[in-house]
Amino acid sequence: MLKMIVIPIIFFSLVSGSASLPIKKFGKIGIFVLLWYFATSLFAAFFGCILALGLNPEMQNFSTLSGKFANDVASIKMKGESGGGFAQFLNELFMNPFQALAEGNFLPVIIFALLFGLAIRVLIDKNGEESEIGKSGNLLLQIFDICQRAAFKIIDWIMEYFPVGVFALTAVNFATYGAKLFMPYFQITICVIIGVLAMIFVIYPIFVGIFCRENPYKIIFKLKEAIFTAFLTRSSAATLPCSFRVMDSLNIRRELSSFSLPLGATINMDGVCVHLPVFAILAVNIFGIDLSMGQLAILVISVVFASVGAGGIPGGSVFLLFMVLSNLGLDDAQTATIVALAIGINPLLDMFETACNVTGDNICTYIVGKKNSMLTK
Repeated sequence: MLKMIVIPIIFFSLVSGSASLPIKKFGKIGIFVLLWYFATSLFAAFFGCILALGLNPEMQNFSTLSGKFANDVASIKMKGESGGGFAQFLNELFMNPFQALAEGNFLPVIIFALLFGLAIRVLIDKNGEESEIGKSGNLLLQIFDICQRAAFKIIDWIMEYFPVGVFALTAVNFATYGAKLFMPYFQITICVIIGVLAMIFVIYPIFVGIFCRENPYKIIFKLKEAIFTAFLTRSSAATLPCSFRVMDSLNIRRELSSFSLPLGATINMDGVCVHLPVFAILAVNIFGIDLSMGQLAILVISVVFASVGAGGIPGGSVFLLFMVLSNLGLDDAQTATIVALAIGINPLLDMFETACNVTGDNICTYIVGKKNSMLTK
């Protein structure tokens, strides 16, 4: 059920999101916000990979506990050796979008959705809102918006069944692999929490100190309301009203925050970028996959692109695991094993990663506002 909805939700969300970007209105400032979000997501994904490789969440001899994985491990290694590497990965980003949709090939779908949404926005801006093309473009965006809302409604239905599915998946895993699961759970939890806290209390303050030349921890302290709200609601979108109030209290104009914060709630998912590599490295260790530098680069890029489709909804990172793991070459059974592990502790980890996401949104808005004096009160 999760795999069924992940492609539609990413496609509709990205088309709607990229088409709604008022880049023409904000010019260089809008471009800077976009580049900042991309850069911090890239850094967070790289940081998550380094952290996961350092703490190395694993389950020794996991694959030997069940003979069904033996051939799969061999096939993954063969695929890694003959897959064409990073050059082929880049080439496959621009495959036939309908073929990618049918095959569940995530990254080409994301690339096409972003380009399609931006093309709609360019057409509307070029011809004007009141032109025939402008009206048709806005109507098309309304259709994509209702499609996105319909996909969210399907997620609500899946979530109603969620406890049954979580119980079944977790029971099967623990019955099959026993107490060996407890250590990976503990390692994953510690790894993600350390990464998120490092982003909030070390990395972001460094950015504030470098770009704003002021005490960063005073700013972090003033963000506490938004951080705690994100932690409790597990939703970047639900935290937006609180984030607006915080930016108002820091004298950042609404012209900027009304653009930067909703955009960040949609595409800036630094916590997800820290979170996903941990499960990817766990999968690598479980199934005996040898990661080359090219595959590690693919993992980082996959995580960054996947995070864009998280949608700012509670538990959104679970859907994205399908994309990240498929790019590592895992089949459906192996992916289900890792997703089952993720689902079991996702509510806890989601609280921390959402707090990180919202902190990143607010820090970006604050830095951009301070660097452009006309955007401060």
